[in-house]
Amino acid sequence: MSRIRDRDTKPEMLLRRALWSRGHRYRVRFPVPGRPDISFIHARVAVFVDGCFWHGCPIHASYPKSNAPFWKTKLKRNKERDAEVTQALMEAGWTVLRFWEHQVDTDLGWVVATVEQALGRGGDTA
Repeated sequence: MSRIRDRDTKPEMLLRRALWSRGHRYRVRFPVPGRPDISFIHARVAVFVDGCFWHGCPIHASYPKSNAPFWKTKLKRNKERDAEVTQALMEAGWTVLRFWEHQVDTDLGWVVATVEQALGRGGDTA
């Protein structure tokens, strides 16, 4: 598992490039609960790009057959942690956006539009 990327994944990079090209400026892995993939500090918008396997996508989730009890517990805890992080950020006044990796891959325009709507304007500086 040491080779599994936790940042700069392909879907995350696609979204970051799209947002940057539209004039949005952001921080990466800003030190708030959960270390969002993309943070718009002044607008207090946190964006997470969740992997379908690691975060239990309802469409694409799969569970390994070997060592099944371990994986079931691990993936369940990942979902619980996502909910805890979302709650902590919302209580701190942040807007939290979570996208599945397949959403970024298949409908990047919608994802960018959703982020822009949360920002409330065409551009933002970090």
